[in-house]
Amino acid sequence: MPNPPRTTLADVAKAAGTTTPTVSKVLSGRSDVSAETRARIMRIVEELGYRGRSGRDAPSRGGRSPFVDLVLSGVEGTWANRALSGVERAAEGAGVDIVVSVARPPDDAWLTRLLARRLRGAVLALVDTTSEQLATLAAAQVPIVLLDPVTQPPSTVASVGAANWAGGRAAAEHLLSLGHQHLSVLAGRRTHLYSQARVDGFRSAVTQARLDLPDSRVAHTGRQRASAAELATQLLRGTPAPTAVFACSDTMALGVYDAAAALGLRIPDDVSVVGFDDLPEAQWVSPALTTVRQPIAEMGEAALRMLLRISADPPAEAPREELATTLVVRGSTAARRSV
Repeated sequence: MPNPPRTTLADVAKAAGTTTPTVSKVLSGRSDVSAETRARIMRIVEELGYRGRSGRDAPSRGGRSPFVDLVLSGVEGTWANRALSGVERAAEGAGVDIVVSVARPPDDAWLTRLLARRLRGAVLALVDTTSEQLATLAAAQVPIVLLDPVTQPPSTVASVGAANWAGGRAAAEHLLSLGHQHLSVLAGRRTHLYSQARVDGFRSAVTQARLDLPDSRVAHTGRQRASAAELATQLLRGTPAPTAVFACSDTMALGVYDAAAALGLRIPDDVSVVGFDDLPEAQWVSPALTTVRQPIAEMGEAALRMLLRISADPPAEAPREELATTLVVRGSTAARRSV
């Protein structure tokens, strides 16, 4: 049975109601295309499954740069610094240089700049990519690796993450071993893959202990400390009040500290707190935060090494790596006090 004809740039142009050179401009990161036309072409690229290839159909991109791009969702806080340090360490060992960009959704400016630089590839760290953006990068033949993907990546996209489910379960097992039965969770956004995995892992241990973790005791928020403190206040005012809170990031755990202080609660005497990440801030607070260590720098190293491998020799299947997480016990957790 003959193979179906391959989708060409001309096919994309026809479906998008534009010209082949305009499609080529979008895939080459040219800025002289309207935002509306660019979005329409990216949508058609995804719908038709166009993939760049060598030959006359491929957009002209010239020689590849010796640089790789690290695209971050933001540069605030120490998570980004640790990811950068790991990527930089691996890049230095491989003799390549890094360009750092920041993705500010819903703006596609980072994608246009990335395409225009003709890079060897890119590591996208905690970037909430759309299916259209991923399809455009594939069509432009830009190898990418998702570092700590925000949503479940398609099977064609390489990724490096952490054992989030196991980390969440380890947090619950620790609190349960201390005798805590009234538990609450301060989680990230419902749509974020790593947050879902951490909550699911935590809940699995609670359920196995024949305890209940109702949805009313799981609050979802962004990673900002102030918003975490606001929701943590509501959780701590619950009836019965939780004796322990698992926060799905260290930044959110600091919000729990703020809420506890405002309510006159002592950590860990009145409420135990477990975070996730093991950022430096975890040891700056008093008492030092019990947390699940996520090897962020090592994940950055692994992502860069993976990118260089798939850039040099594209694999038949996109590789996936998951690095182990480890519970680090400090002073923010203690045995449940007798009532």
